[in-house]
Amino acid sequence: MQKNLTKKGIRIALPKGRMSDETITYLHQKGLIETTELPQNRKLIFKDPKNSLEFLLVRSKDVGTYVEQGACDLGIIGFDLLTEHDFDVYIPMTLPYGECELCIAYPVGRGDWKAKKNVKIATKYSRLTSRYFFEKGFNAQIIELYGSIEIAPLTGIADAIVDLVSTGKTLQENNLTRGETILKSSARLIVNRASYAFKQDEIRTILDALK
Repeated sequence: MQKNLTKKGIRIALPKGRMSDETITYLHQKGLIETTELPQNRKLIFKDPKNSLEFLLVRSKDVGTYVEQGACDLGIIGFDLLTEHDFDVYIPMTLPYGECELCIAYPVGRGDWKAKKNVKIATKYSRLTSRYFFEKGFNAQIIELYGSIEIAPLTGIADAIVDLVSTGKTLQENNLTRGETILKSSARLIVNRASYAFKQDEIRTILDALK
């Protein structure tokens, strides 16, 4: 990165979890961060002294909130979460990693649920799931779960699930069939609208580095 960003400090929200390693590697390749590893001391805020950038490590879902509310100037978030929560942010760029699909899945050999009018669907994507099944003519009861979603149809509390699928290995291990794709997702760079107006030079420098 050619330009030091000390004139106006820039804070960037980074996702913990699924996209964490890919995000750090990508920013390192683009010269925005010197390290390729996350802090090992459990610090959730750290700085890159070379570019005077400050980074926050937060839950993937919370990246959009931190940027929307102005606590961070920029953030990196999956398109799935960005669409689910409809954050009011500027989206200048799609990043070349984090590819996955939001899909329906159900137990092998139990696709007969599709013939029902009333269905139970377990997911953490309640907004996208409700809209999808409404448009398909189903009366869907959404069961919100935030971990081990694959278990839901196996225990009978749901007919199917809606969740992110990358390789499909987890579905296979839990004897689930992959169904229709609701949304294709990858990483997105997002910017706080006020920051984009008042820190144009610094943010454009970052955008140029990422192109």
